[in-house]
Amino acid sequence: MTQNSILICDDEAPLRRMLKDHLSECGYDVVEAANADELADRLAEEEPDLIILDVRMPGTDGFTALRDLRRDHKVPVMMLTAASDVVDKVLGLEFGADDYLTKPVDLRELQARVKAAIRRSEIQVAEQEEAVRICGTVAFGTCRLDLDGARLFGPSGDEIAVTAMEFSLLKVFAQNRGRTLNRDQLLEQAHDRGWEPFDRSIDLRISRIRRKIEPNPTKPEVIRTVRGIGYVFS
Repeated sequence: MTQNSILICDDEAPLRRMLKDHLSECGYDVVEAANADELADRLAEEEPDLIILDVRMPGTDGFTALRDLRRDHKVPVMMLTAASDVVDKVLGLEFGADDYLTKPVDLRELQARVKAAIRRSEIQVAEQEEAVRICGTVAFGTCRLDLDGARLFGPSGDEIAVTAMEFSLLKVFAQNRGRTLNRDQLLEQAHDRGWEPFDRSIDLRISRIRRKIEPNPTKPEVIRTVRGIGYVFS
């Protein structure tokens, strides 16, 4: 498993070493920078998963450094501020910081906030990738579903005719890959106005879809039946 990387930018060497030692013990790969110039150099080499950035530094301050890096980088940034500087916290968030940590640093709070910030960033990246994926085409076995054009194409690129409801069901499966859905969930998410609770017509519709996308409809592998529950697109 790849370690998450953290870049600490602070002009106080003892504080940097303390944070680095603790975060390294927590399993993170930690890089140091003493000022904004070194921060820019480290970012040019490799983008970390999180930046811990001090507000008050000689030369270029943390706010300016944050504003500059936000032009090209979306990496989450945690600002280091003095406990009494409420204005710094507000300005940091307005400049694009994702969180802040007050000095003197409590190491347990540091660990929790770092973990939460990286987790939020990973979730956001995954959601963005999923949005890109479902706005294009999705593979259903050897077939491909064009979500923008509402069209289904076979292995050779020929278009396969699908009804509006069949497309809606395929789109629901694409948006819930790996998740088992029961019949009511499928019908509800596909927005079929004619459905009733426990409507078994969904089985017939999926049977028709399988004949179009499965290499062997009698032994489906793309849209599988989960006995007693419903269906899953795997």
